[in-house]
Amino acid sequence: MTTITDILSSMDYGPSPEDSSIAGDWLDRHSAGFGHFINGAFTKPGKTFTVNNPATGKALAKVTQGTAADVNAAVAAARKAQPKWAALSGHERARYLYALARHIQQHSRFLAVLESLDNGKPIRESRDIDIPLVARHLYHHAGWAELIADEFPGAEPVGVCGQVIPWNFPLLMLAWKIAPALAAGNTVVLKPAEYTPLTALAFTEIAAECGLPKGVLNIVTGDGETGSAITGHEGIDKVAFTGSTEVGRIIRRQTAGSGKSLTLELGGKSPFVVFADADLDAAVEGVVDAIWFNQGQVCCAGARILVAEAVAERFETLLTARMATLRVGDPLDKSTDIGAIVHPVQLDRIRDLVGQGVAQGAVLHQGQAPDGCFYPPTLATGVEPASVLATEEIFGPVVTLTPFRTPVDALSLANNTRYGLAASVWSENVNLCLDIASKIKAGVIWINCTNVFDAGAGFGGYRESGFGREGGREGMSAYLTRSAPRAKKPETAPPAPDATPYARGQTQGIDRTAKLYIGGKQARPDSGYSYTVQGARGPVGLTGLGNRKDIRNAVEAAHKAAGWGKATGHNRAQILYYIAENLSARGPEFEERLRSFGAGKNAAAEEVETAIRRCFWYAAQADKFDGAVHQTKSAHVTLAMKEPLGVIGIACPLAFPLLGFVSTVLPAIAMGNSVVAVPSQTHPLAATDFYQVLETSDIPGGVVNIVTGPRDDLTKTLAQHDEVAAMWYFGTSDGGRMVETESAGNLKQTWVEDGAARDWMSAEGQGRVFLEHATQVKNIWVPYGE
Repeated sequence: MTTITDILSSMDYGPSPEDSSIAGDWLDRHSAGFGHFINGAFTKPGKTFTVNNPATGKALAKVTQGTAADVNAAVAAARKAQPKWAALSGHERARYLYALARHIQQHSRFLAVLESLDNGKPIRESRDIDIPLVARHLYHHAGWAELIADEFPGAEPVGVCGQVIPWNFPLLMLAWKIAPALAAGNTVVLKPAEYTPLTALAFTEIAAECGLPKGVLNIVTGDGETGSAITGHEGIDKVAFTGSTEVGRIIRRQTAGSGKSLTLELGGKSPFVVFADADLDAAVEGVVDAIWFNQGQVCCAGARILVAEAVAERFETLLTARMATLRVGDPLDKSTDIGAIVHPVQLDRIRDLVGQGVAQGAVLHQGQAPDGCFYPPTLATGVEPASVLATEEIFGPVVTLTPFRTPVDALSLANNTRYGLAASVWSENVNLCLDIASKIKAGVIWINCTNVFDAGAGFGGYRESGFGREGGREGMSAYLTRSAPRAKKPETAPPAPDATPYARGQTQGIDRTAKLYIGGKQARPDSGYSYTVQGARGPVGLTGLGNRKDIRNAVEAAHKAAGWGKATGHNRAQILYYIAENLSARGPEFEERLRSFGAGKNAAAEEVETAIRRCFWYAAQADKFDGAVHQTKSAHVTLAMKEPLGVIGIACPLAFPLLGFVSTVLPAIAMGNSVVAVPSQTHPLAATDFYQVLETSDIPGGVVNIVTGPRDDLTKTLAQHDEVAAMWYFGTSDGGRMVETESAGNLKQTWVEDGAARDWMSAEGQGRVFLEHATQVKNIWVPYGE
């Protein structure tokens, strides 16, 4: 028999099993199978599939495969319940969310055990991390519900939300989705992952226990076809999806032109940067939390270690020694560090990707793992930046290690990915950490920590890691809407530009050639063609017929102007004021141009004056529309920094050729973006006149680029361009659908409206909504008070 003396000598772990009998009893009560939870009650089970325990392979439950009819019923129930739920006061909704949070805590052990049985994660993680965070999100959003009228005046719920969540954090992802939705007054149709639906189904019973009104929360189980039926349903007003980038692209295309609000939280390949002066022991523990937490099945996992060459060998030695101590095995053993991979399909994918990496020259250092659906903790060295192990999201306990020499090298390697979800930076020099944090292209940056989460801070990515935020003020805003302007008479597509000579024209003074404006210089169109611009009494001039190459040149020039985003808000404001000054000096000239298009004398003067005022307004906002500091976890503050998106493509409305251009371009550049603008196709000469104002206003070359020509053709090229970060389109409904569809390639953010919807002369033509679309929030977790 092992004695206490033996244990103290060997320091071996003994068995520490978690009792699963209560969860087992609950599963036994549902042995006939689970139906869907629709309109406050479970339906009878239909055609079912089996949910297995990944650690043992044994069946846990039978769950119904959702059909289109099931989704229809759930959406109908949600639609019927939504007006009454939205009509409740914020306080009344807060009471329900508070009750849900309390009951989650009261059933916390049951939920933790069920989560580990269903997902395979260690009980310590589900008990100590997942379930407490579920309660935290519900409490936090009970607060938002209480304060909604004060904090979001004039905002309304979106309506019915369709939500599809992944299998890596089943109950936590449910809380991330439903808490803000319900707080805002929306109702929900949610599909849990096919592999891990059980805690979502248990949650419905807790919701019923709390008296949540029927139809407010509906759960439909099933596979990807069920999810597609939800995201594509015409009765859904908002789609929120967490999952793979590939499926995110499909959903972006599926919802294009539908008017649905969309939030995507997708994949990642996050860098874990260790500088030479870092606390290496702490950084090693950080790696454990970054990649071996939840078996590496974490979208923001620190899967790429970048370590300073001077300490790389020492760090590798420490890490491999620590890796050897990790215990892989039974998720219900409290001494287990790494549990089971969620499903054999995922295990096969991990093995396949690792095999490809080895074939490309990677050297593996691995711990131990038992037989079954388990994979050992793995460190891969000798990995080239182009290796599959360095580029593809493995979603398993596999991490690469790459040395770097200088901070510039580290930054180059960190940003060498199409993703941009998270990063972790380790150094005792906080100045260095903050400098690197500002330059890494990711939505969440942890300094000397990793995988720290809180409901008070937004979470979400840049680039192909998706768009939108979950948690914090930004996450709450995503489930609210303000009445959008609607066109009394929708904009129709203009005639194709006519590049043939027109028969008769009037020459007034010296003929002036309107060119494109690219990189701070006037440029002839690559096509070699110009097209006729018609006015009230016939042709008023010619302008360049831009094409795909002109767009590519403009995007390249815009990227070279990236320093504009690093300028202070004050410096950008000064240039916008200068633009206003120079526009005012040439006001009569612009008025005359607008009159040539058919505007009356007073209307032309008012449009020019409004454009000048708009310059002032966005100049004023340039150094005032800023971020926040969140009180989140103890010993941390979280900086929510509003950053420019990068290069924004803008397709301007046909009407108000000067004001429509100024009202869309100025907010983008005020926030530090560079722009490729396609001005009014029918009356572009106001914009080509405006570049002369830009040339005398000290704006750096490449910040504003103007390409005239067929709006939708040029816009399609912009939407397809992988180096364009966002697209704004003010035009036809068909054009808007095209923009959203073509933007799926790199999952750029889009803002689409009917070009005739806004009254550009009124307050609708400016506002914080433009600034919000021109920025993204980076949350930086900084040690504080340690």
